[in-house]
Amino acid sequence: MGTLSFSTSIYLLFTIVFHSCLAASNVDPLTGTKREALEIIIGGGGGEAPSPSDEFPPPCKHFQNENGCFENARLAKAYDVIQRFKEKIKVDANSKKYLKTWYGTDVCKYRGIYCDIRPDVKEKAVAGVDFNGAKFAGCDGTLPLDGFFDELDDLAIFHANSNNFTGTVPFKASKIKYLYELDLSNNKIAGGFPMKTLSAMNLTFLDLRYNSLQGTVPQQAFDLTLDVFFINNNNFAAQMLPTNLGNSTAVYLTFANNNFTGSIPESIGKARNLLEVLFLNNQLTGCLPYEIGNLTQSTVFDASSNKLTGPIPYSFGCLKKMQILSLANNQFYGEVPETVCKLPMLNKLSLSNNYFTHVGPACRGLIEKKKLDVKKNCIYGLPNQRSEKECAAFFLKKKDCPRMETFYWVPCVKHGYNYYKYSDEGKSPAAAPTARTYSTLTPHHRL
Repeated sequence: MGTLSFSTSIYLLFTIVFHSCLAASNVDPLTGTKREALEIIIGGGGGEAPSPSDEFPPPCKHFQNENGCFENARLAKAYDVIQRFKEKIKVDANSKKYLKTWYGTDVCKYRGIYCDIRPDVKEKAVAGVDFNGAKFAGCDGTLPLDGFFDELDDLAIFHANSNNFTGTVPFKASKIKYLYELDLSNNKIAGGFPMKTLSAMNLTFLDLRYNSLQGTVPQQAFDLTLDVFFINNNNFAAQMLPTNLGNSTAVYLTFANNNFTGSIPESIGKARNLLEVLFLNNQLTGCLPYEIGNLTQSTVFDASSNKLTGPIPYSFGCLKKMQILSLANNQFYGEVPETVCKLPMLNKLSLSNNYFTHVGPACRGLIEKKKLDVKKNCIYGLPNQRSEKECAAFFLKKKDCPRMETFYWVPCVKHGYNYYKYSDEGKSPAAAPTARTYSTLTPHHRL
């Protein structure tokens, strides 16, 4: 067997080392897929020559730019916006599930991106973004919405619950013509309430809970034609609930865990679309307006953990569809109206930690069924009540409610006839509460 020359040995060693480097680096760090290895054939050619179709791809039949061929200019712009946004995202186990699919010019196949035909121009466009739970974070610790959300001009839905978006809601987003659902909950959005941006949109769904919004919520926010309006768990400054609250068209409304003060405005009785409202854990004071009894479609009313006082208005007996009524942890007093305990759909009536003094037979029946909680009150003969001393101290204080005569008004009873008496007669109560807004009190959940 012949021996190799020194120069031939060096060449072969280089070939082996170079081939090994290629083999070790042929995995894409983002996608985890293997790249096609480059073969080096000593003394041979480089494989088959490329076909003419490889060198000269077919001409683009739609829209061509430096990034490739697209179905139209809208999708070409969306591609550019998404790729720029992609560069800002920190690559980790969560984001890779999305980013590894963000290749090629067909953005409609990207994970989290959804396309549809834009109705006014009859062209395919990026109509939806769903990043709920993606946990995107920025490479430098910031991940602004600017340059992404506000540049996708054709959006109808933008859902980005539970990420790490920072900064403010960009004003340029107000030009997005068809946007009707915006979910930015559980992020790090700061600044004031984005009223100028939102007022220019046609939103029906707005979820801003679990952020760091500051300042006040302007009255104009309740003139927006929203079906869903969630602003709980922010850093809003202390402010009174707006007097135009009743202008809201919302079906679901949450104020919980903020710093709202003052009384619940009388106008709430005009919010006839309202099914569920959460006022819990604020600093509300004053007495309940009888107008709440006009919310005859409502199923959930929670004003627990505030500083509200006074008796329960008799008008609450008109809440014929109420399933969950919570007034716990306040300073209510007097009797618990029997008409409230007779509500046909009632599954949970929470009145604990107040100063109620009397319950009738219907209410005692709910206590036995564990549907009514009256612990820590001043009701003689029931267990787990406040001490006599504590109750006496409370009733020595002066108590006053404005419009006291209205507490005996029952708007659903006219001329001695109960218009709701027969509508629910014979119906079985609901098997279980169907409340949906309580899920908004958990950051990662949405309606």
